Amino acid sequence: MPRVICIIPARYSSSRFEGKPLADIAGKPMIQHVYERVLRSKSVSHVAVASDDERILSTVEKFGGNAISTSDRHRSGTDRIAEAVQSLNLKDSDIVVNIQGDQPLFVPSQIDEVVAPLLDDSLLDFCTLVYRIRREEEIHHPNAVKVVFDEDHFALYFSRAAIPYVRDKNNEVSYYKHHGIYSYRKDFLVTFTGLPEGYLEKLEALEQLRALENGYKIKVVETEHDSVEVDTPEELERVRKILAEEAVDS
Repeated sequence: MPRVICIIPARYSSSRFEGKPLADIAGKPMIQHVYERVLRSKSVSHVAVASDDERILSTVEKFGGNAISTSDRHRSGTDRIAEAVQSLNLKDSDIVVNIQGDQPLFVPSQIDEVVAPLLDDSLLDFCTLVYRIRREEEIHHPNAVKVVFDEDHFALYFSRAAIPYVRDKNNEVSYYKHHGIYSYRKDFLVTFTGLPEGYLEKLEALEQLRALENGYKIKVVETEHDSVEVDTPEELERVRKILAEEAVDS
């Protein structure tokens, strides 16, 4: 049985929200919320935060988490994870889960969902989660990445634009949002990060397009759980409000 480990890539610098992994949410830094939710997954045997920033690394160590120092030259979170896993004793068939450090509300069972296809089929190398959009404002928001997929649930394309385009407005359509939760086999992760940046990847600023442009398949699993990504201070306030409401209900 392949081992399942989770790496949370985190960086301090950001043009939209500098220092967001350390943003306070209900008395804890955001990265701690993510880390603790990963620990509640049934599938994961090891979790660590990968970062090039000492402030993030020391914060993780202070709350008792595992931290891996990585280069400051990585172009994406996946590249950072690829470096981090080299320090772990993993087999090529082991599964690496990528949870973004800005998703403090994801449901732990989503990790189990995203690794299930790779555990069930040894020929699969890459999987991710999608969610049918309920909030209309996300359909045209560029931060909510849309995805279309075939009948076997393999991704056809990811875009910041609203896809598919509906020419006849009488047709019913469901839009699907891509969650930044991935699972990969360790050997595929190494191969993937060795590929040059793709043309479409560069245009959309979406690293998963690199895989599609090079002919690799991405299995998508529809989840019933939304996951708020914190890209702006405004979204941080939304997360704080959601957690406060949950605390009152409990």
